[in-house]
Amino acid sequence: MGTIEELEKEISQIKERNRRVENDKAWETSQARKMAILVLTYIVATFLFFFIGSKRPLLDSLMPTLAFFLSTLTLSFFKKAWLDSHK
Repeated sequence: MGTIEELEKEISQIKERNRRVENDKAWETSQARKMAILVLTYIVATFLFFFIGSKRPLLDSLMPTLAFFLSTLTLSFFKKAWLDSHK
């Protein structure tokens, strides 16, 4: 068994790790992250549609962006259903 100091150090390390995990989770579920990905998806899709010669790259880029947005709405529903079925 470790000394009190070693145990305190381990507890401190666990608390620090938990803070990092909580921050990562907050970012992963944040609206800011979703908006950043939406904007980047639209920009990349627009560039690609422009590059391949689409007649309407700005309009065509809405489809992959909308698909991503819809997936962010439905994933939480499916996650909850999956978690409920695996208790």
